[in-house]
Amino acid sequence: IIDSPKVKWVQLSTAGYTRYDTAEFRAAMKERGGGFTNSSSVFAEPCAEHLLGMILSLARRLPQALDSQRQGGLWPIAKIRSESRLLQGQTALIYSMGAIARRLIELLTPLGMKLTGVRQNVRGDEPIPTMTPAEADAILLTADHVIDILPASVATTDFFNADRFARMKTGAIFYNIGRGSTVDQKALLDALESGRLGAAYLDVVTPEPLPPEHPLWKAKNCFITPHTAGGHSNESERMVGHFLDNLRRFEAGEKLKDLVV
Repeated sequence: IIDSPKVKWVQLSTAGYTRYDTAEFRAAMKERGGGFTNSSSVFAEPCAEHLLGMILSLARRLPQALDSQRQGGLWPIAKIRSESRLLQGQTALIYSMGAIARRLIELLTPLGMKLTGVRQNVRGDEPIPTMTPAEADAILLTADHVIDILPASVATTDFFNADRFARMKTGAIFYNIGRGSTVDQKALLDALESGRLGAAYLDVVTPEPLPPEHPLWKAKNCFITPHTAGGHSNESERMVGHFLDNLRRFEAGEKLKDLVV
């Protein structure tokens, strides 16, 4: 792309753009006055709904109820009722403030949760109170839910490490639909096995696919989906619609959706 100066606009069919996130590429696109877009809008809804589904299922102890069914129709009514939690009034830290996070905020707000965003550069236009990662470290102990939607980059590699897991509230639930590289998985395993974390929900891991013998598969209260958060039955149709909308905008000289550069 860099060596093709006639290319004025590039749209990715993914939300992630790590391989293109270089100073050289950004400079080339800016110099030719074009645009570089991704498809965050296509995946914001399914990813946010996927997260909402897991947050609700863990609060209502649905995995535990299903395990009881598979074990021959057990009926642990007292245990599951006593362990079920209301989300109303619970706190969540949401790491990232992109399209997925913003849609998730819309879905969680009616539940009466206390939401705080975390991003490297706070702009002031965020829909919820937002702070820097350093500021968030100081309040990790208060969060019932820690939600990782971080992209892959040098700065985010092993962002959730042993120190950050140690700072978390005992019993907190950790979610990751960002990238597997943002988590130190050994530290995550330790936090789960020690009981520091109440549970973890992972849609992304390292490596992918996760080998059958990997300890995360059998880790205590660890729930894994195979990188399916963004999937939906009409994904291709919505992807084409997103491209055609941006093509119309490009031809009309209007601002492109999901503009990265």
